Amino acid sequence: MRRRLSLKQMAVALGGMITVPTWAYGWNQDALKFTSASLLPPELETLLSEVVDTLIPATDTPGARELGVDKFILTMLRDCYEKEAQDKLASALQTIDERAKQEVSSGFTACTQAQRTQVLAVLDKENKEQKEDRSSAFSLLKNLTIQGYLNSEYVMKNLLKYELIPARYHGCVPVNN
Repeated sequence: MRRRLSLKQMAVALGGMITVPTWAYGWNQDALKFTSASLLPPELETLLSEVVDTLIPATDTPGARELGVDKFILTMLRDCYEKEAQDKLASALQTIDERAKQEVSSGFTACTQAQRTQVLAVLDKENKEQKEDRSSAFSLLKNLTIQGYLNSEYVMKNLLKYELIPARYHGCVPVNN
């Protein structure tokens, strides 16, 4: 009885050892359907990376691009936002690039840091003057950038006073009147 059971288990284990690696071999960026690459075209992903780096540039601390905030934004858009918001952000990125071409005569990615800052400042000023609600695409981009930066591991551990379990409980404390 036990011999039959152990032979069955060995056959299943051997079959698993053979089939699992060949099955997992096909897992790559191209084969998986729900990747960040399928959310935006590659040129808009590059533009997003540059915009994020312009909003929070590297100083003595790492910038937003170095901390992977652009990938955070893509993940948040893919997992937490409707298709409408995704399309709105893609059109906002195209608007940023078109505005850079109007202001500086080159695309946003070809601009210097000062020119990028100028383009984003003009767009931010226009956004505030139009008194658009906080759900505008440019506001969404700024808010997700700030959220991704503040929630990054580097910022939480090295710049903020991060406590895994805040508000300690001290049970036996003398009471003084």
